[in-house]
Amino acid sequence: MTPQVLDCVDALVLPIDRPNVDTDAIIPKQFMKSIRRTGFGDNLFDEWRYLDRGEPGQPVATRTPNPQSVLNQPRYAGAGILLARENFGCGSSREHAPWALRDFGIRALIAPSFADIFRGNCLKNNILPVTLSPEEVDRLFQETAAMPGYRLRIDVADQTVRTPAGRVISFDIEAQAKQRLLLGLDDIAITLRSTENIQAFEARRASIAPWLCADLSLS
Repeated sequence: MTPQVLDCVDALVLPIDRPNVDTDAIIPKQFMKSIRRTGFGDNLFDEWRYLDRGEPGQPVATRTPNPQSVLNQPRYAGAGILLARENFGCGSSREHAPWALRDFGIRALIAPSFADIFRGNCLKNNILPVTLSPEEVDRLFQETAAMPGYRLRIDVADQTVRTPAGRVISFDIEAQAKQRLLLGLDDIAITLRSTENIQAFEARRASIAPWLCADLSLS
């Protein structure tokens, strides 16, 4: 999954009105056998979306959807922003959770708080986690429920969330995380931006301690 520039998310909102949603709920453990980073979207929140237990490779057409799940309501089809409650992404540190969210089409999350490791994994996969106050999040839940087709516009550069009524909500994000999203950088790309400094360090080390660079292989 190649990182892409994320400067703005203008999308339908999907409300997940539960606190402490853990990564096993986001993507159950039986689907973690692959490290391809793609193909997990069909199994996002699998135990909530379907009445039967899913297995890797099982066609969605053979599953029994849960009619009570918000994830199966047509009004939220194609959502790109997930609205959640506090401590979203808690539990194990599996990177499959943001892979599943992104493969489903989610590009931004809004919640009062996120689990630290999950939040970092989202940023590594170019998903924007937006932290807002519990009161503001509660208001967004109310507006989402009251207005079918409710959309939000999230601007990364300005660090703002704009509602359909024109209300603008500011959020904080670390400078490095913001740059990562705006430039579409992953960890490797960030490291490669320092190639000259790395090469200079290696040359300096070789001159000071040449034995560290010696070929010790037996031939």
